[in-house]
Amino acid sequence: MRYYNVVVLSKGRKNAFIVKSGNKKEALEKAKLKSGGVVVRIEETSPPIEEQINELKKQFAALNKRAKIKRATLIATIRQLAVMTNAGIPINDALTEIANNTTDIRLKTIFTEIAENINAGISLSHSVEKYKDELGTLTVTMIRLGEQTGDMAYSLFTLADILEQIDENVRKFKKAIRYPLITLTAMAIAFTILISYVVPKFKAIFAKFNAELPLPTKILLILEHFINTYGLYLLGGIVVGITVLVYLYRLSPDFKYTMDKLFLRVYLLKDIIFYAQLNRFILVLTELIKAGIPIVDALDNSLKMVSNSYLKERLSVVKTMVEKGSSIEEAFRETELFESMILQMISAGEASGQLDNMLQKISEYYGMKFDYILDNLSSYIEPIMLAIIASLVLLLALGIFLPMWDMAKVINGGG
Repeated sequence: MRYYNVVVLSKGRKNAFIVKSGNKKEALEKAKLKSGGVVVRIEETSPPIEEQINELKKQFAALNKRAKIKRATLIATIRQLAVMTNAGIPINDALTEIANNTTDIRLKTIFTEIAENINAGISLSHSVEKYKDELGTLTVTMIRLGEQTGDMAYSLFTLADILEQIDENVRKFKKAIRYPLITLTAMAIAFTILISYVVPKFKAIFAKFNAELPLPTKILLILEHFINTYGLYLLGGIVVGITVLVYLYRLSPDFKYTMDKLFLRVYLLKDIIFYAQLNRFILVLTELIKAGIPIVDALDNSLKMVSNSYLKERLSVVKTMVEKGSSIEEAFRETELFESMILQMISAGEASGQLDNMLQKISEYYGMKFDYILDNLSSYIEPIMLAIIASLVLLLALGIFLPMWDMAKVINGGG
């Protein structure tokens, strides 16, 4: 719905009000009925503040209300569903059986409702579409693939394998960053305690001598004053800031696009995101092409697996160009995301009719690059951490001991 600012002339007086409507023509009709006068001016405007606040409240409530399904539980459930389907059990009976035995309350509700929809004549893919935020876009895509190929068990087994690989990548990433995060957090806490409780004791000593303090000491005293005076406000500001950024990232496509593009410029993070996203994209594309799905449809479904907005925009070029008749190699080249070796592999696969095999090799290549970065993440981060620790220790040492040395010289000279 859009909002229109309308100025109406009625009984010799001009009145202005806002009309909510789907388009300008409809808004004009609503304005005439509401006022009974002549519409002088109508122009689209932004929603009123009250409407914006109410919409945000609704979106926040929807986000908070959405239950999280553990990935491990979802994978086990899908694999169980694949086994039962492969054994010839009707899909609705399999869903009901799983719903009755699962301990996940939300998953029980979802599978029960999907089984009821199937009994009512609704297709499985349409039933699952309603829960794509909880079950994942990939789940919807692979179930739709199973319906198209007539081999639901294969699609479900493949889905479970892909989800397991994604889950393994997430676990590797968490494991890799655990040590640096713990170290940095401990260092930040220790530095804050030293600034808050140790520096003030020296501050009183320095004040007695009224001497010119060196720059490191001045920096320490400024930090001490700021932390002890505004520390709680700073902490609250950080919490509020992070919360706002997270909600904006989830709710604002423009903000998400800007942040996603920024992430791809951050040291080390850019490579992790790049290889993880392309690995997922190529992996799904490979499975869809293997199943005989037309290339355009396969690209469309694979794009849904890319969560980074900037990369998704670049990869959308592939689908657009293929639809217009370009070769797959030309389309991939146009994105400017793929190195020449990858483009040569795509060209060879396209020419030989073995594109799916080549794409599988490319997927394995990106997976290998992703694993290599995670396996060596500590060695990439350690120099940065050592530089930060050394800088803080040096600041503390110089800030405290330089004026002490100066005072010792004064005392010795006076003696």
